[in-house]
Amino acid sequence: MARKKIDQLIDIINEHNYKYYVLDNPEITDYEYDMLMNELISLEKQFPELIRQDSPTQRVGGEPLEAFVQVQHSVPMLSLDNSYNKEDLLDFHNRIRKVIDGKIEYIVEPKIDGLSVSLKYEKGIFVQGATRGDGFVGEDITSNLRTIKTIPLKLKEEIDIEVRGEVYISREKFAELNQKQAEKGETIFANPRNAAAGSLRQLDPKIAAKRNLDIFIFNIQTIKNMHISKHTEGFEYLKSLGFKTSMYEVCHSIEEVIDQCEKWAEKRSNIPFEIDGLVIKINDLEQREALGTRSKSPRWAIAYKFPAEQKKTIVKDITIQVGRTGALTPTAELEPVRVAGSVISRATLHNEDYIKEKDIRIGDRVIIQKAGDVIPEVVRVVFDDRTGQEKEFKMPKVCPACGEEVIRLEGEAVTRCINTACPAQLRRGFIHFVSRDAMNIDGLGESIVNLLLDNNLVKDFADLYSIKKEDLVPLERMGEKSAQNLINAIEKSKNNDLDRVIFGLGIKLVGVRAAKLLADAFGDMDKLMKATYEEIVAIPEIGDKMAKSIEAFFKEDRNLKTIEKLRAAGVNMKALKTSEEEVEKKFEGLIFVLTGTLQKYKRNDAKAIIEKLGGRVSGSVSKKTSYVLAGAEAGSKLEKANQLGIRVISEEEFEQMIK
Repeated sequence: MARKKIDQLIDIINEHNYKYYVLDNPEITDYEYDMLMNELISLEKQFPELIRQDSPTQRVGGEPLEAFVQVQHSVPMLSLDNSYNKEDLLDFHNRIRKVIDGKIEYIVEPKIDGLSVSLKYEKGIFVQGATRGDGFVGEDITSNLRTIKTIPLKLKEEIDIEVRGEVYISREKFAELNQKQAEKGETIFANPRNAAAGSLRQLDPKIAAKRNLDIFIFNIQTIKNMHISKHTEGFEYLKSLGFKTSMYEVCHSIEEVIDQCEKWAEKRSNIPFEIDGLVIKINDLEQREALGTRSKSPRWAIAYKFPAEQKKTIVKDITIQVGRTGALTPTAELEPVRVAGSVISRATLHNEDYIKEKDIRIGDRVIIQKAGDVIPEVVRVVFDDRTGQEKEFKMPKVCPACGEEVIRLEGEAVTRCINTACPAQLRRGFIHFVSRDAMNIDGLGESIVNLLLDNNLVKDFADLYSIKKEDLVPLERMGEKSAQNLINAIEKSKNNDLDRVIFGLGIKLVGVRAAKLLADAFGDMDKLMKATYEEIVAIPEIGDKMAKSIEAFFKEDRNLKTIEKLRAAGVNMKALKTSEEEVEKKFEGLIFVLTGTLQKYKRNDAKAIIEKLGGRVSGSVSKKTSYVLAGAEAGSKLEKANQLGIRVISEEEFEQMIK
């Protein structure tokens, strides 16, 4: 009797979930729905052995996982080549025409800005869900996907099928999520895609359950005992099974496709979720078969990327930020406006010349966009909107942080504060010293740095090593355990390799790569401190300006005293690497680019291995790149590598190379 009642309740509630979340057409009140759920929960508590996999009670999230298990995709989840204009789309069409003679139908779908996943069903029951990963191997996130109410736990037919979809969060739910994050004092998400991806990669499914995630299904990956000849047929069948499917348009010519791209570009900001382009596919599956695929992307589909979204806003003020090297950077304080998925309220104006060149004034109405859909920038001033009340900006003559005179050297665009005791420089320098690429001190973020400085516990970063646990415990957001963890992390950082210490010192023009070169060349801090300009500039990749900057840094008494304080505290001042003879330089002359989330290595660990074996790691893909090491959710770097024909390797291939 209990089994029959539980089965009835599950089927009734699942049907109401489908009508509410997928069809947006509820048939009962929230109260009636809650009564059904309460009855089911009560019965399942009495008879836990009768709980079904597709029970709606299983959507709340179970126990936290220790780690995600890897999943080999039965059908590769390929990425797409990109197009950016009409000419690119015509080239795509002409390439297809060389293979296909007959009638061509295109399907145009919105390219939802979310996280691509696969869903596997056996006899109509949802059994496994995975991230795209590198296209061939993903992560098992079944527990998190179960919490998404638009994913049916049981299909309307008992069929074996695997489908592909895009998990996303709507604009409205994203705003609500960030408001809750802010109220709890937690980090807000930069954009909806980050929120969706971050939610699905939580080891605790209960977190994902609270995030109001949604999904569109857009492809059948595999299906048993059924023949489908067109992509549109697949869409209609997916709908009949109970999936929420992506919207699409059928186009009978490339001109119609181009027209759709223009229409969607205009209306993209009016739809309830973020899209960053469109996907154009051949509708006929036999034609797809004839066109085939490349190693990472199909020849029968292409992504059309929208031009950078631009919005008009007002420059309310221009303020100055003082960097760790003393550079004064003007920043536009903007009337907040939503651009490409996030609210923009500030944009760097780089330097005085940039402001003069664009004639940017306080009070101006300006057009802004995100460069590369990431970094906010002012594109231009809307001169027709000027009222005459706008104010010209003048670079300050003194540093806003310390009041000392600032200078602009001949031939340089940057204005600098040269007061080495400037509090803004000290603050920025401290944050740089503890950062991931420098001393990498866990738990010592910008907010804790500010606490230490504001409470006069440190005057420079060398003082960090004299802090005691009892100094930390009384601070806001600090308890016994947090204080002890921070003390342990500080103590651990004393054993870092020399290159991290060099980079942490904040020498002007010296980045991570240069710090590694200096550590390799001199082996210990004393030799580097005594090195002449000629010895420094002789190191490959170290140029004239950098060599002069390094030499000048070690001539300043204040810097020498800081280094001696670090040494006295027990911070390592020698290179820890093995001798050159002991290390096989198998990557000599090779350039690697790392992209996506690596499973077995932290990004910095993989970089250290490559450099130890004689290779270099670059931040961007070019024709000079030797390999791209791609992890889960690899993005534009992977796409560019495919376009340039650069070899892409997985972590498994990387491990074979380093053995």
